[in-house]
Amino acid sequence: MKFLQEDSLHEECGVIGIYRQEKNAARHAYYGLFALQHRGQESAGIAVNNGGDVEAIKGMGLVSDVFNEKSLNELQGNIAIGHVRYSTAGDKDIRNAQPLVAKYKKGDIGLAHNGNLVNAENIREILEDSGVIFHSTTDTESILNLIARSSNKGIEIGIKNTMSLVKGAYALVLTTGNSLMGIRDPHGLRPLCIGKMKDGYILASESCALDVLDAVFIRDVEPGEIVVIDEKGLRSIEPTSMCQKHLCVFELIYFARPDSILDGDSVYDFRVNAGRLLAKQHRIEADMVMPVPDSGIPSAIGYAKESGIPYGEGLVKNRYIGRTFIQPTQEMRENAVKIKLSPLKQNLEGKRVIMIDDSIVRGTTCKRIVEQIRKAGAKEIHVCITSPPVQYSCHFGIDTPYREFLIGAQKTVGEICEYLGADSLTYLGEEELREACGYKSQYCKACFNGKYPMEVPISNVPC
Repeated sequence: MKFLQEDSLHEECGVIGIYRQEKNAARHAYYGLFALQHRGQESAGIAVNNGGDVEAIKGMGLVSDVFNEKSLNELQGNIAIGHVRYSTAGDKDIRNAQPLVAKYKKGDIGLAHNGNLVNAENIREILEDSGVIFHSTTDTESILNLIARSSNKGIEIGIKNTMSLVKGAYALVLTTGNSLMGIRDPHGLRPLCIGKMKDGYILASESCALDVLDAVFIRDVEPGEIVVIDEKGLRSIEPTSMCQKHLCVFELIYFARPDSILDGDSVYDFRVNAGRLLAKQHRIEADMVMPVPDSGIPSAIGYAKESGIPYGEGLVKNRYIGRTFIQPTQEMRENAVKIKLSPLKQNLEGKRVIMIDDSIVRGTTCKRIVEQIRKAGAKEIHVCITSPPVQYSCHFGIDTPYREFLIGAQKTVGEICEYLGADSLTYLGEEELREACGYKSQYCKACFNGKYPMEVPISNVPC
């Protein structure tokens, strides 16, 4: 089972939507997906809308594996939606690759989804009982069916009705008729922003995709908001119910690219501040501060600046290894870190090092990194983590193991330190995390404290 094998948190996916005057929107979506590739490496897809006719090309693998010049030339239309996926809900299967495209009585519709529904099983059961036939195992197909079934009075009414039924996290890009639409769940758990191009608009999971296309950032889609883009321009349908933002804090800690801005906050600045606060929280005598690349780099810079301890590289990352390379045996899975990361012995030998990383999930990867650094000659290894202990599972689109496999839920900090083989272990405190977030209350931190922004069914809380 996947949760027995993985030892890191995984984002579910990234979405993008393009509206242009010219019929080469797919090419822009293609470049935008490259910028979002870090959000999912399992599958990729693009659907185009050409005068109301929606068609898609999608496949397993990276964006560069799925698309080439020929396939992009086949996708002609002035509206495009794109998707990169890492599965949490649904199996690894081409049928689950997105965008999903369907025909209903009002025409074609294409949908791409980032997030996870907590009531997906109940909704699917109701739809199946009413005769709906499913072609995938994703909760995205349930959303698509609900929108189509309740759109007799228009697509916007259909989306509103669907939003009143589904519970959980979703950032959606949708195309039908002559419009592109963006939808964000009432808690804003997953990010979605709006950009302006010379002859159109872009919707994307992160602002880094706007930069690639020379688009100007306008704003983030607000929780519960529906954004409609068509020949008349951009308009907003404001939520009809109370909404309160709870963006997943792990977007800042790990998932998002450091050059992105999420709901007004710089990812890079957050990570530097987290490292700075770690240094203030607990003083450590050491010779070098080193990151676990890549997410640990800004935090290590912040730690080094605050502590006055020199920053240095201790690990070299193999840039040509994806997250899905073949791992046929448990032994190879456990040793995969040696393929991805190599110690820089000349920088480590005889040194007291502070190792900065973003989180510890099961602990096996961190343990092996510590072993590598120790074998490379480090005299002391002090592990510093830029988040509190991960103690609770996420149910909103992040692939966390069951609680029994989360080391932070099963062991004390001292016991974890002993398991890792480190000389000390420091987690960022919850108060320091609040400070790194600018004391804003707009973040979901349920994986640390178990305080979910909505009711989670008991069946979804394995222990």
